Amino acid sequence: MLNFKLNDVVALTKDLPEHNLLKGQVGTIVEIHKKYFFEVEFSDDFGKTYALLALKGTQLIPLHFSPNKRKSIYVQ
Repeated sequence: MLNFKLNDVVALTKDLPEHNLLKGQVGTIVEIHKKYFFEVEFSDDFGKTYALLALKGTQLIPLHFSPNKRKSIYVQ
């Protein structure tokens, strides 16, 4: 089980058609309700929120914007 933190950037692992969200859509964890439940905010390019949902950790994957420092591979 992944351990998410506040302000982590995440993506959906499956479609949520009832909320008009697709697998891969990106959001930010804005609150931690319980050990495996997270409030995730989805916003557009202008910062306007279009969805705010409580989701299970199993519905999310973390996104990484830099390489793992322990396993960095540099190409010359």
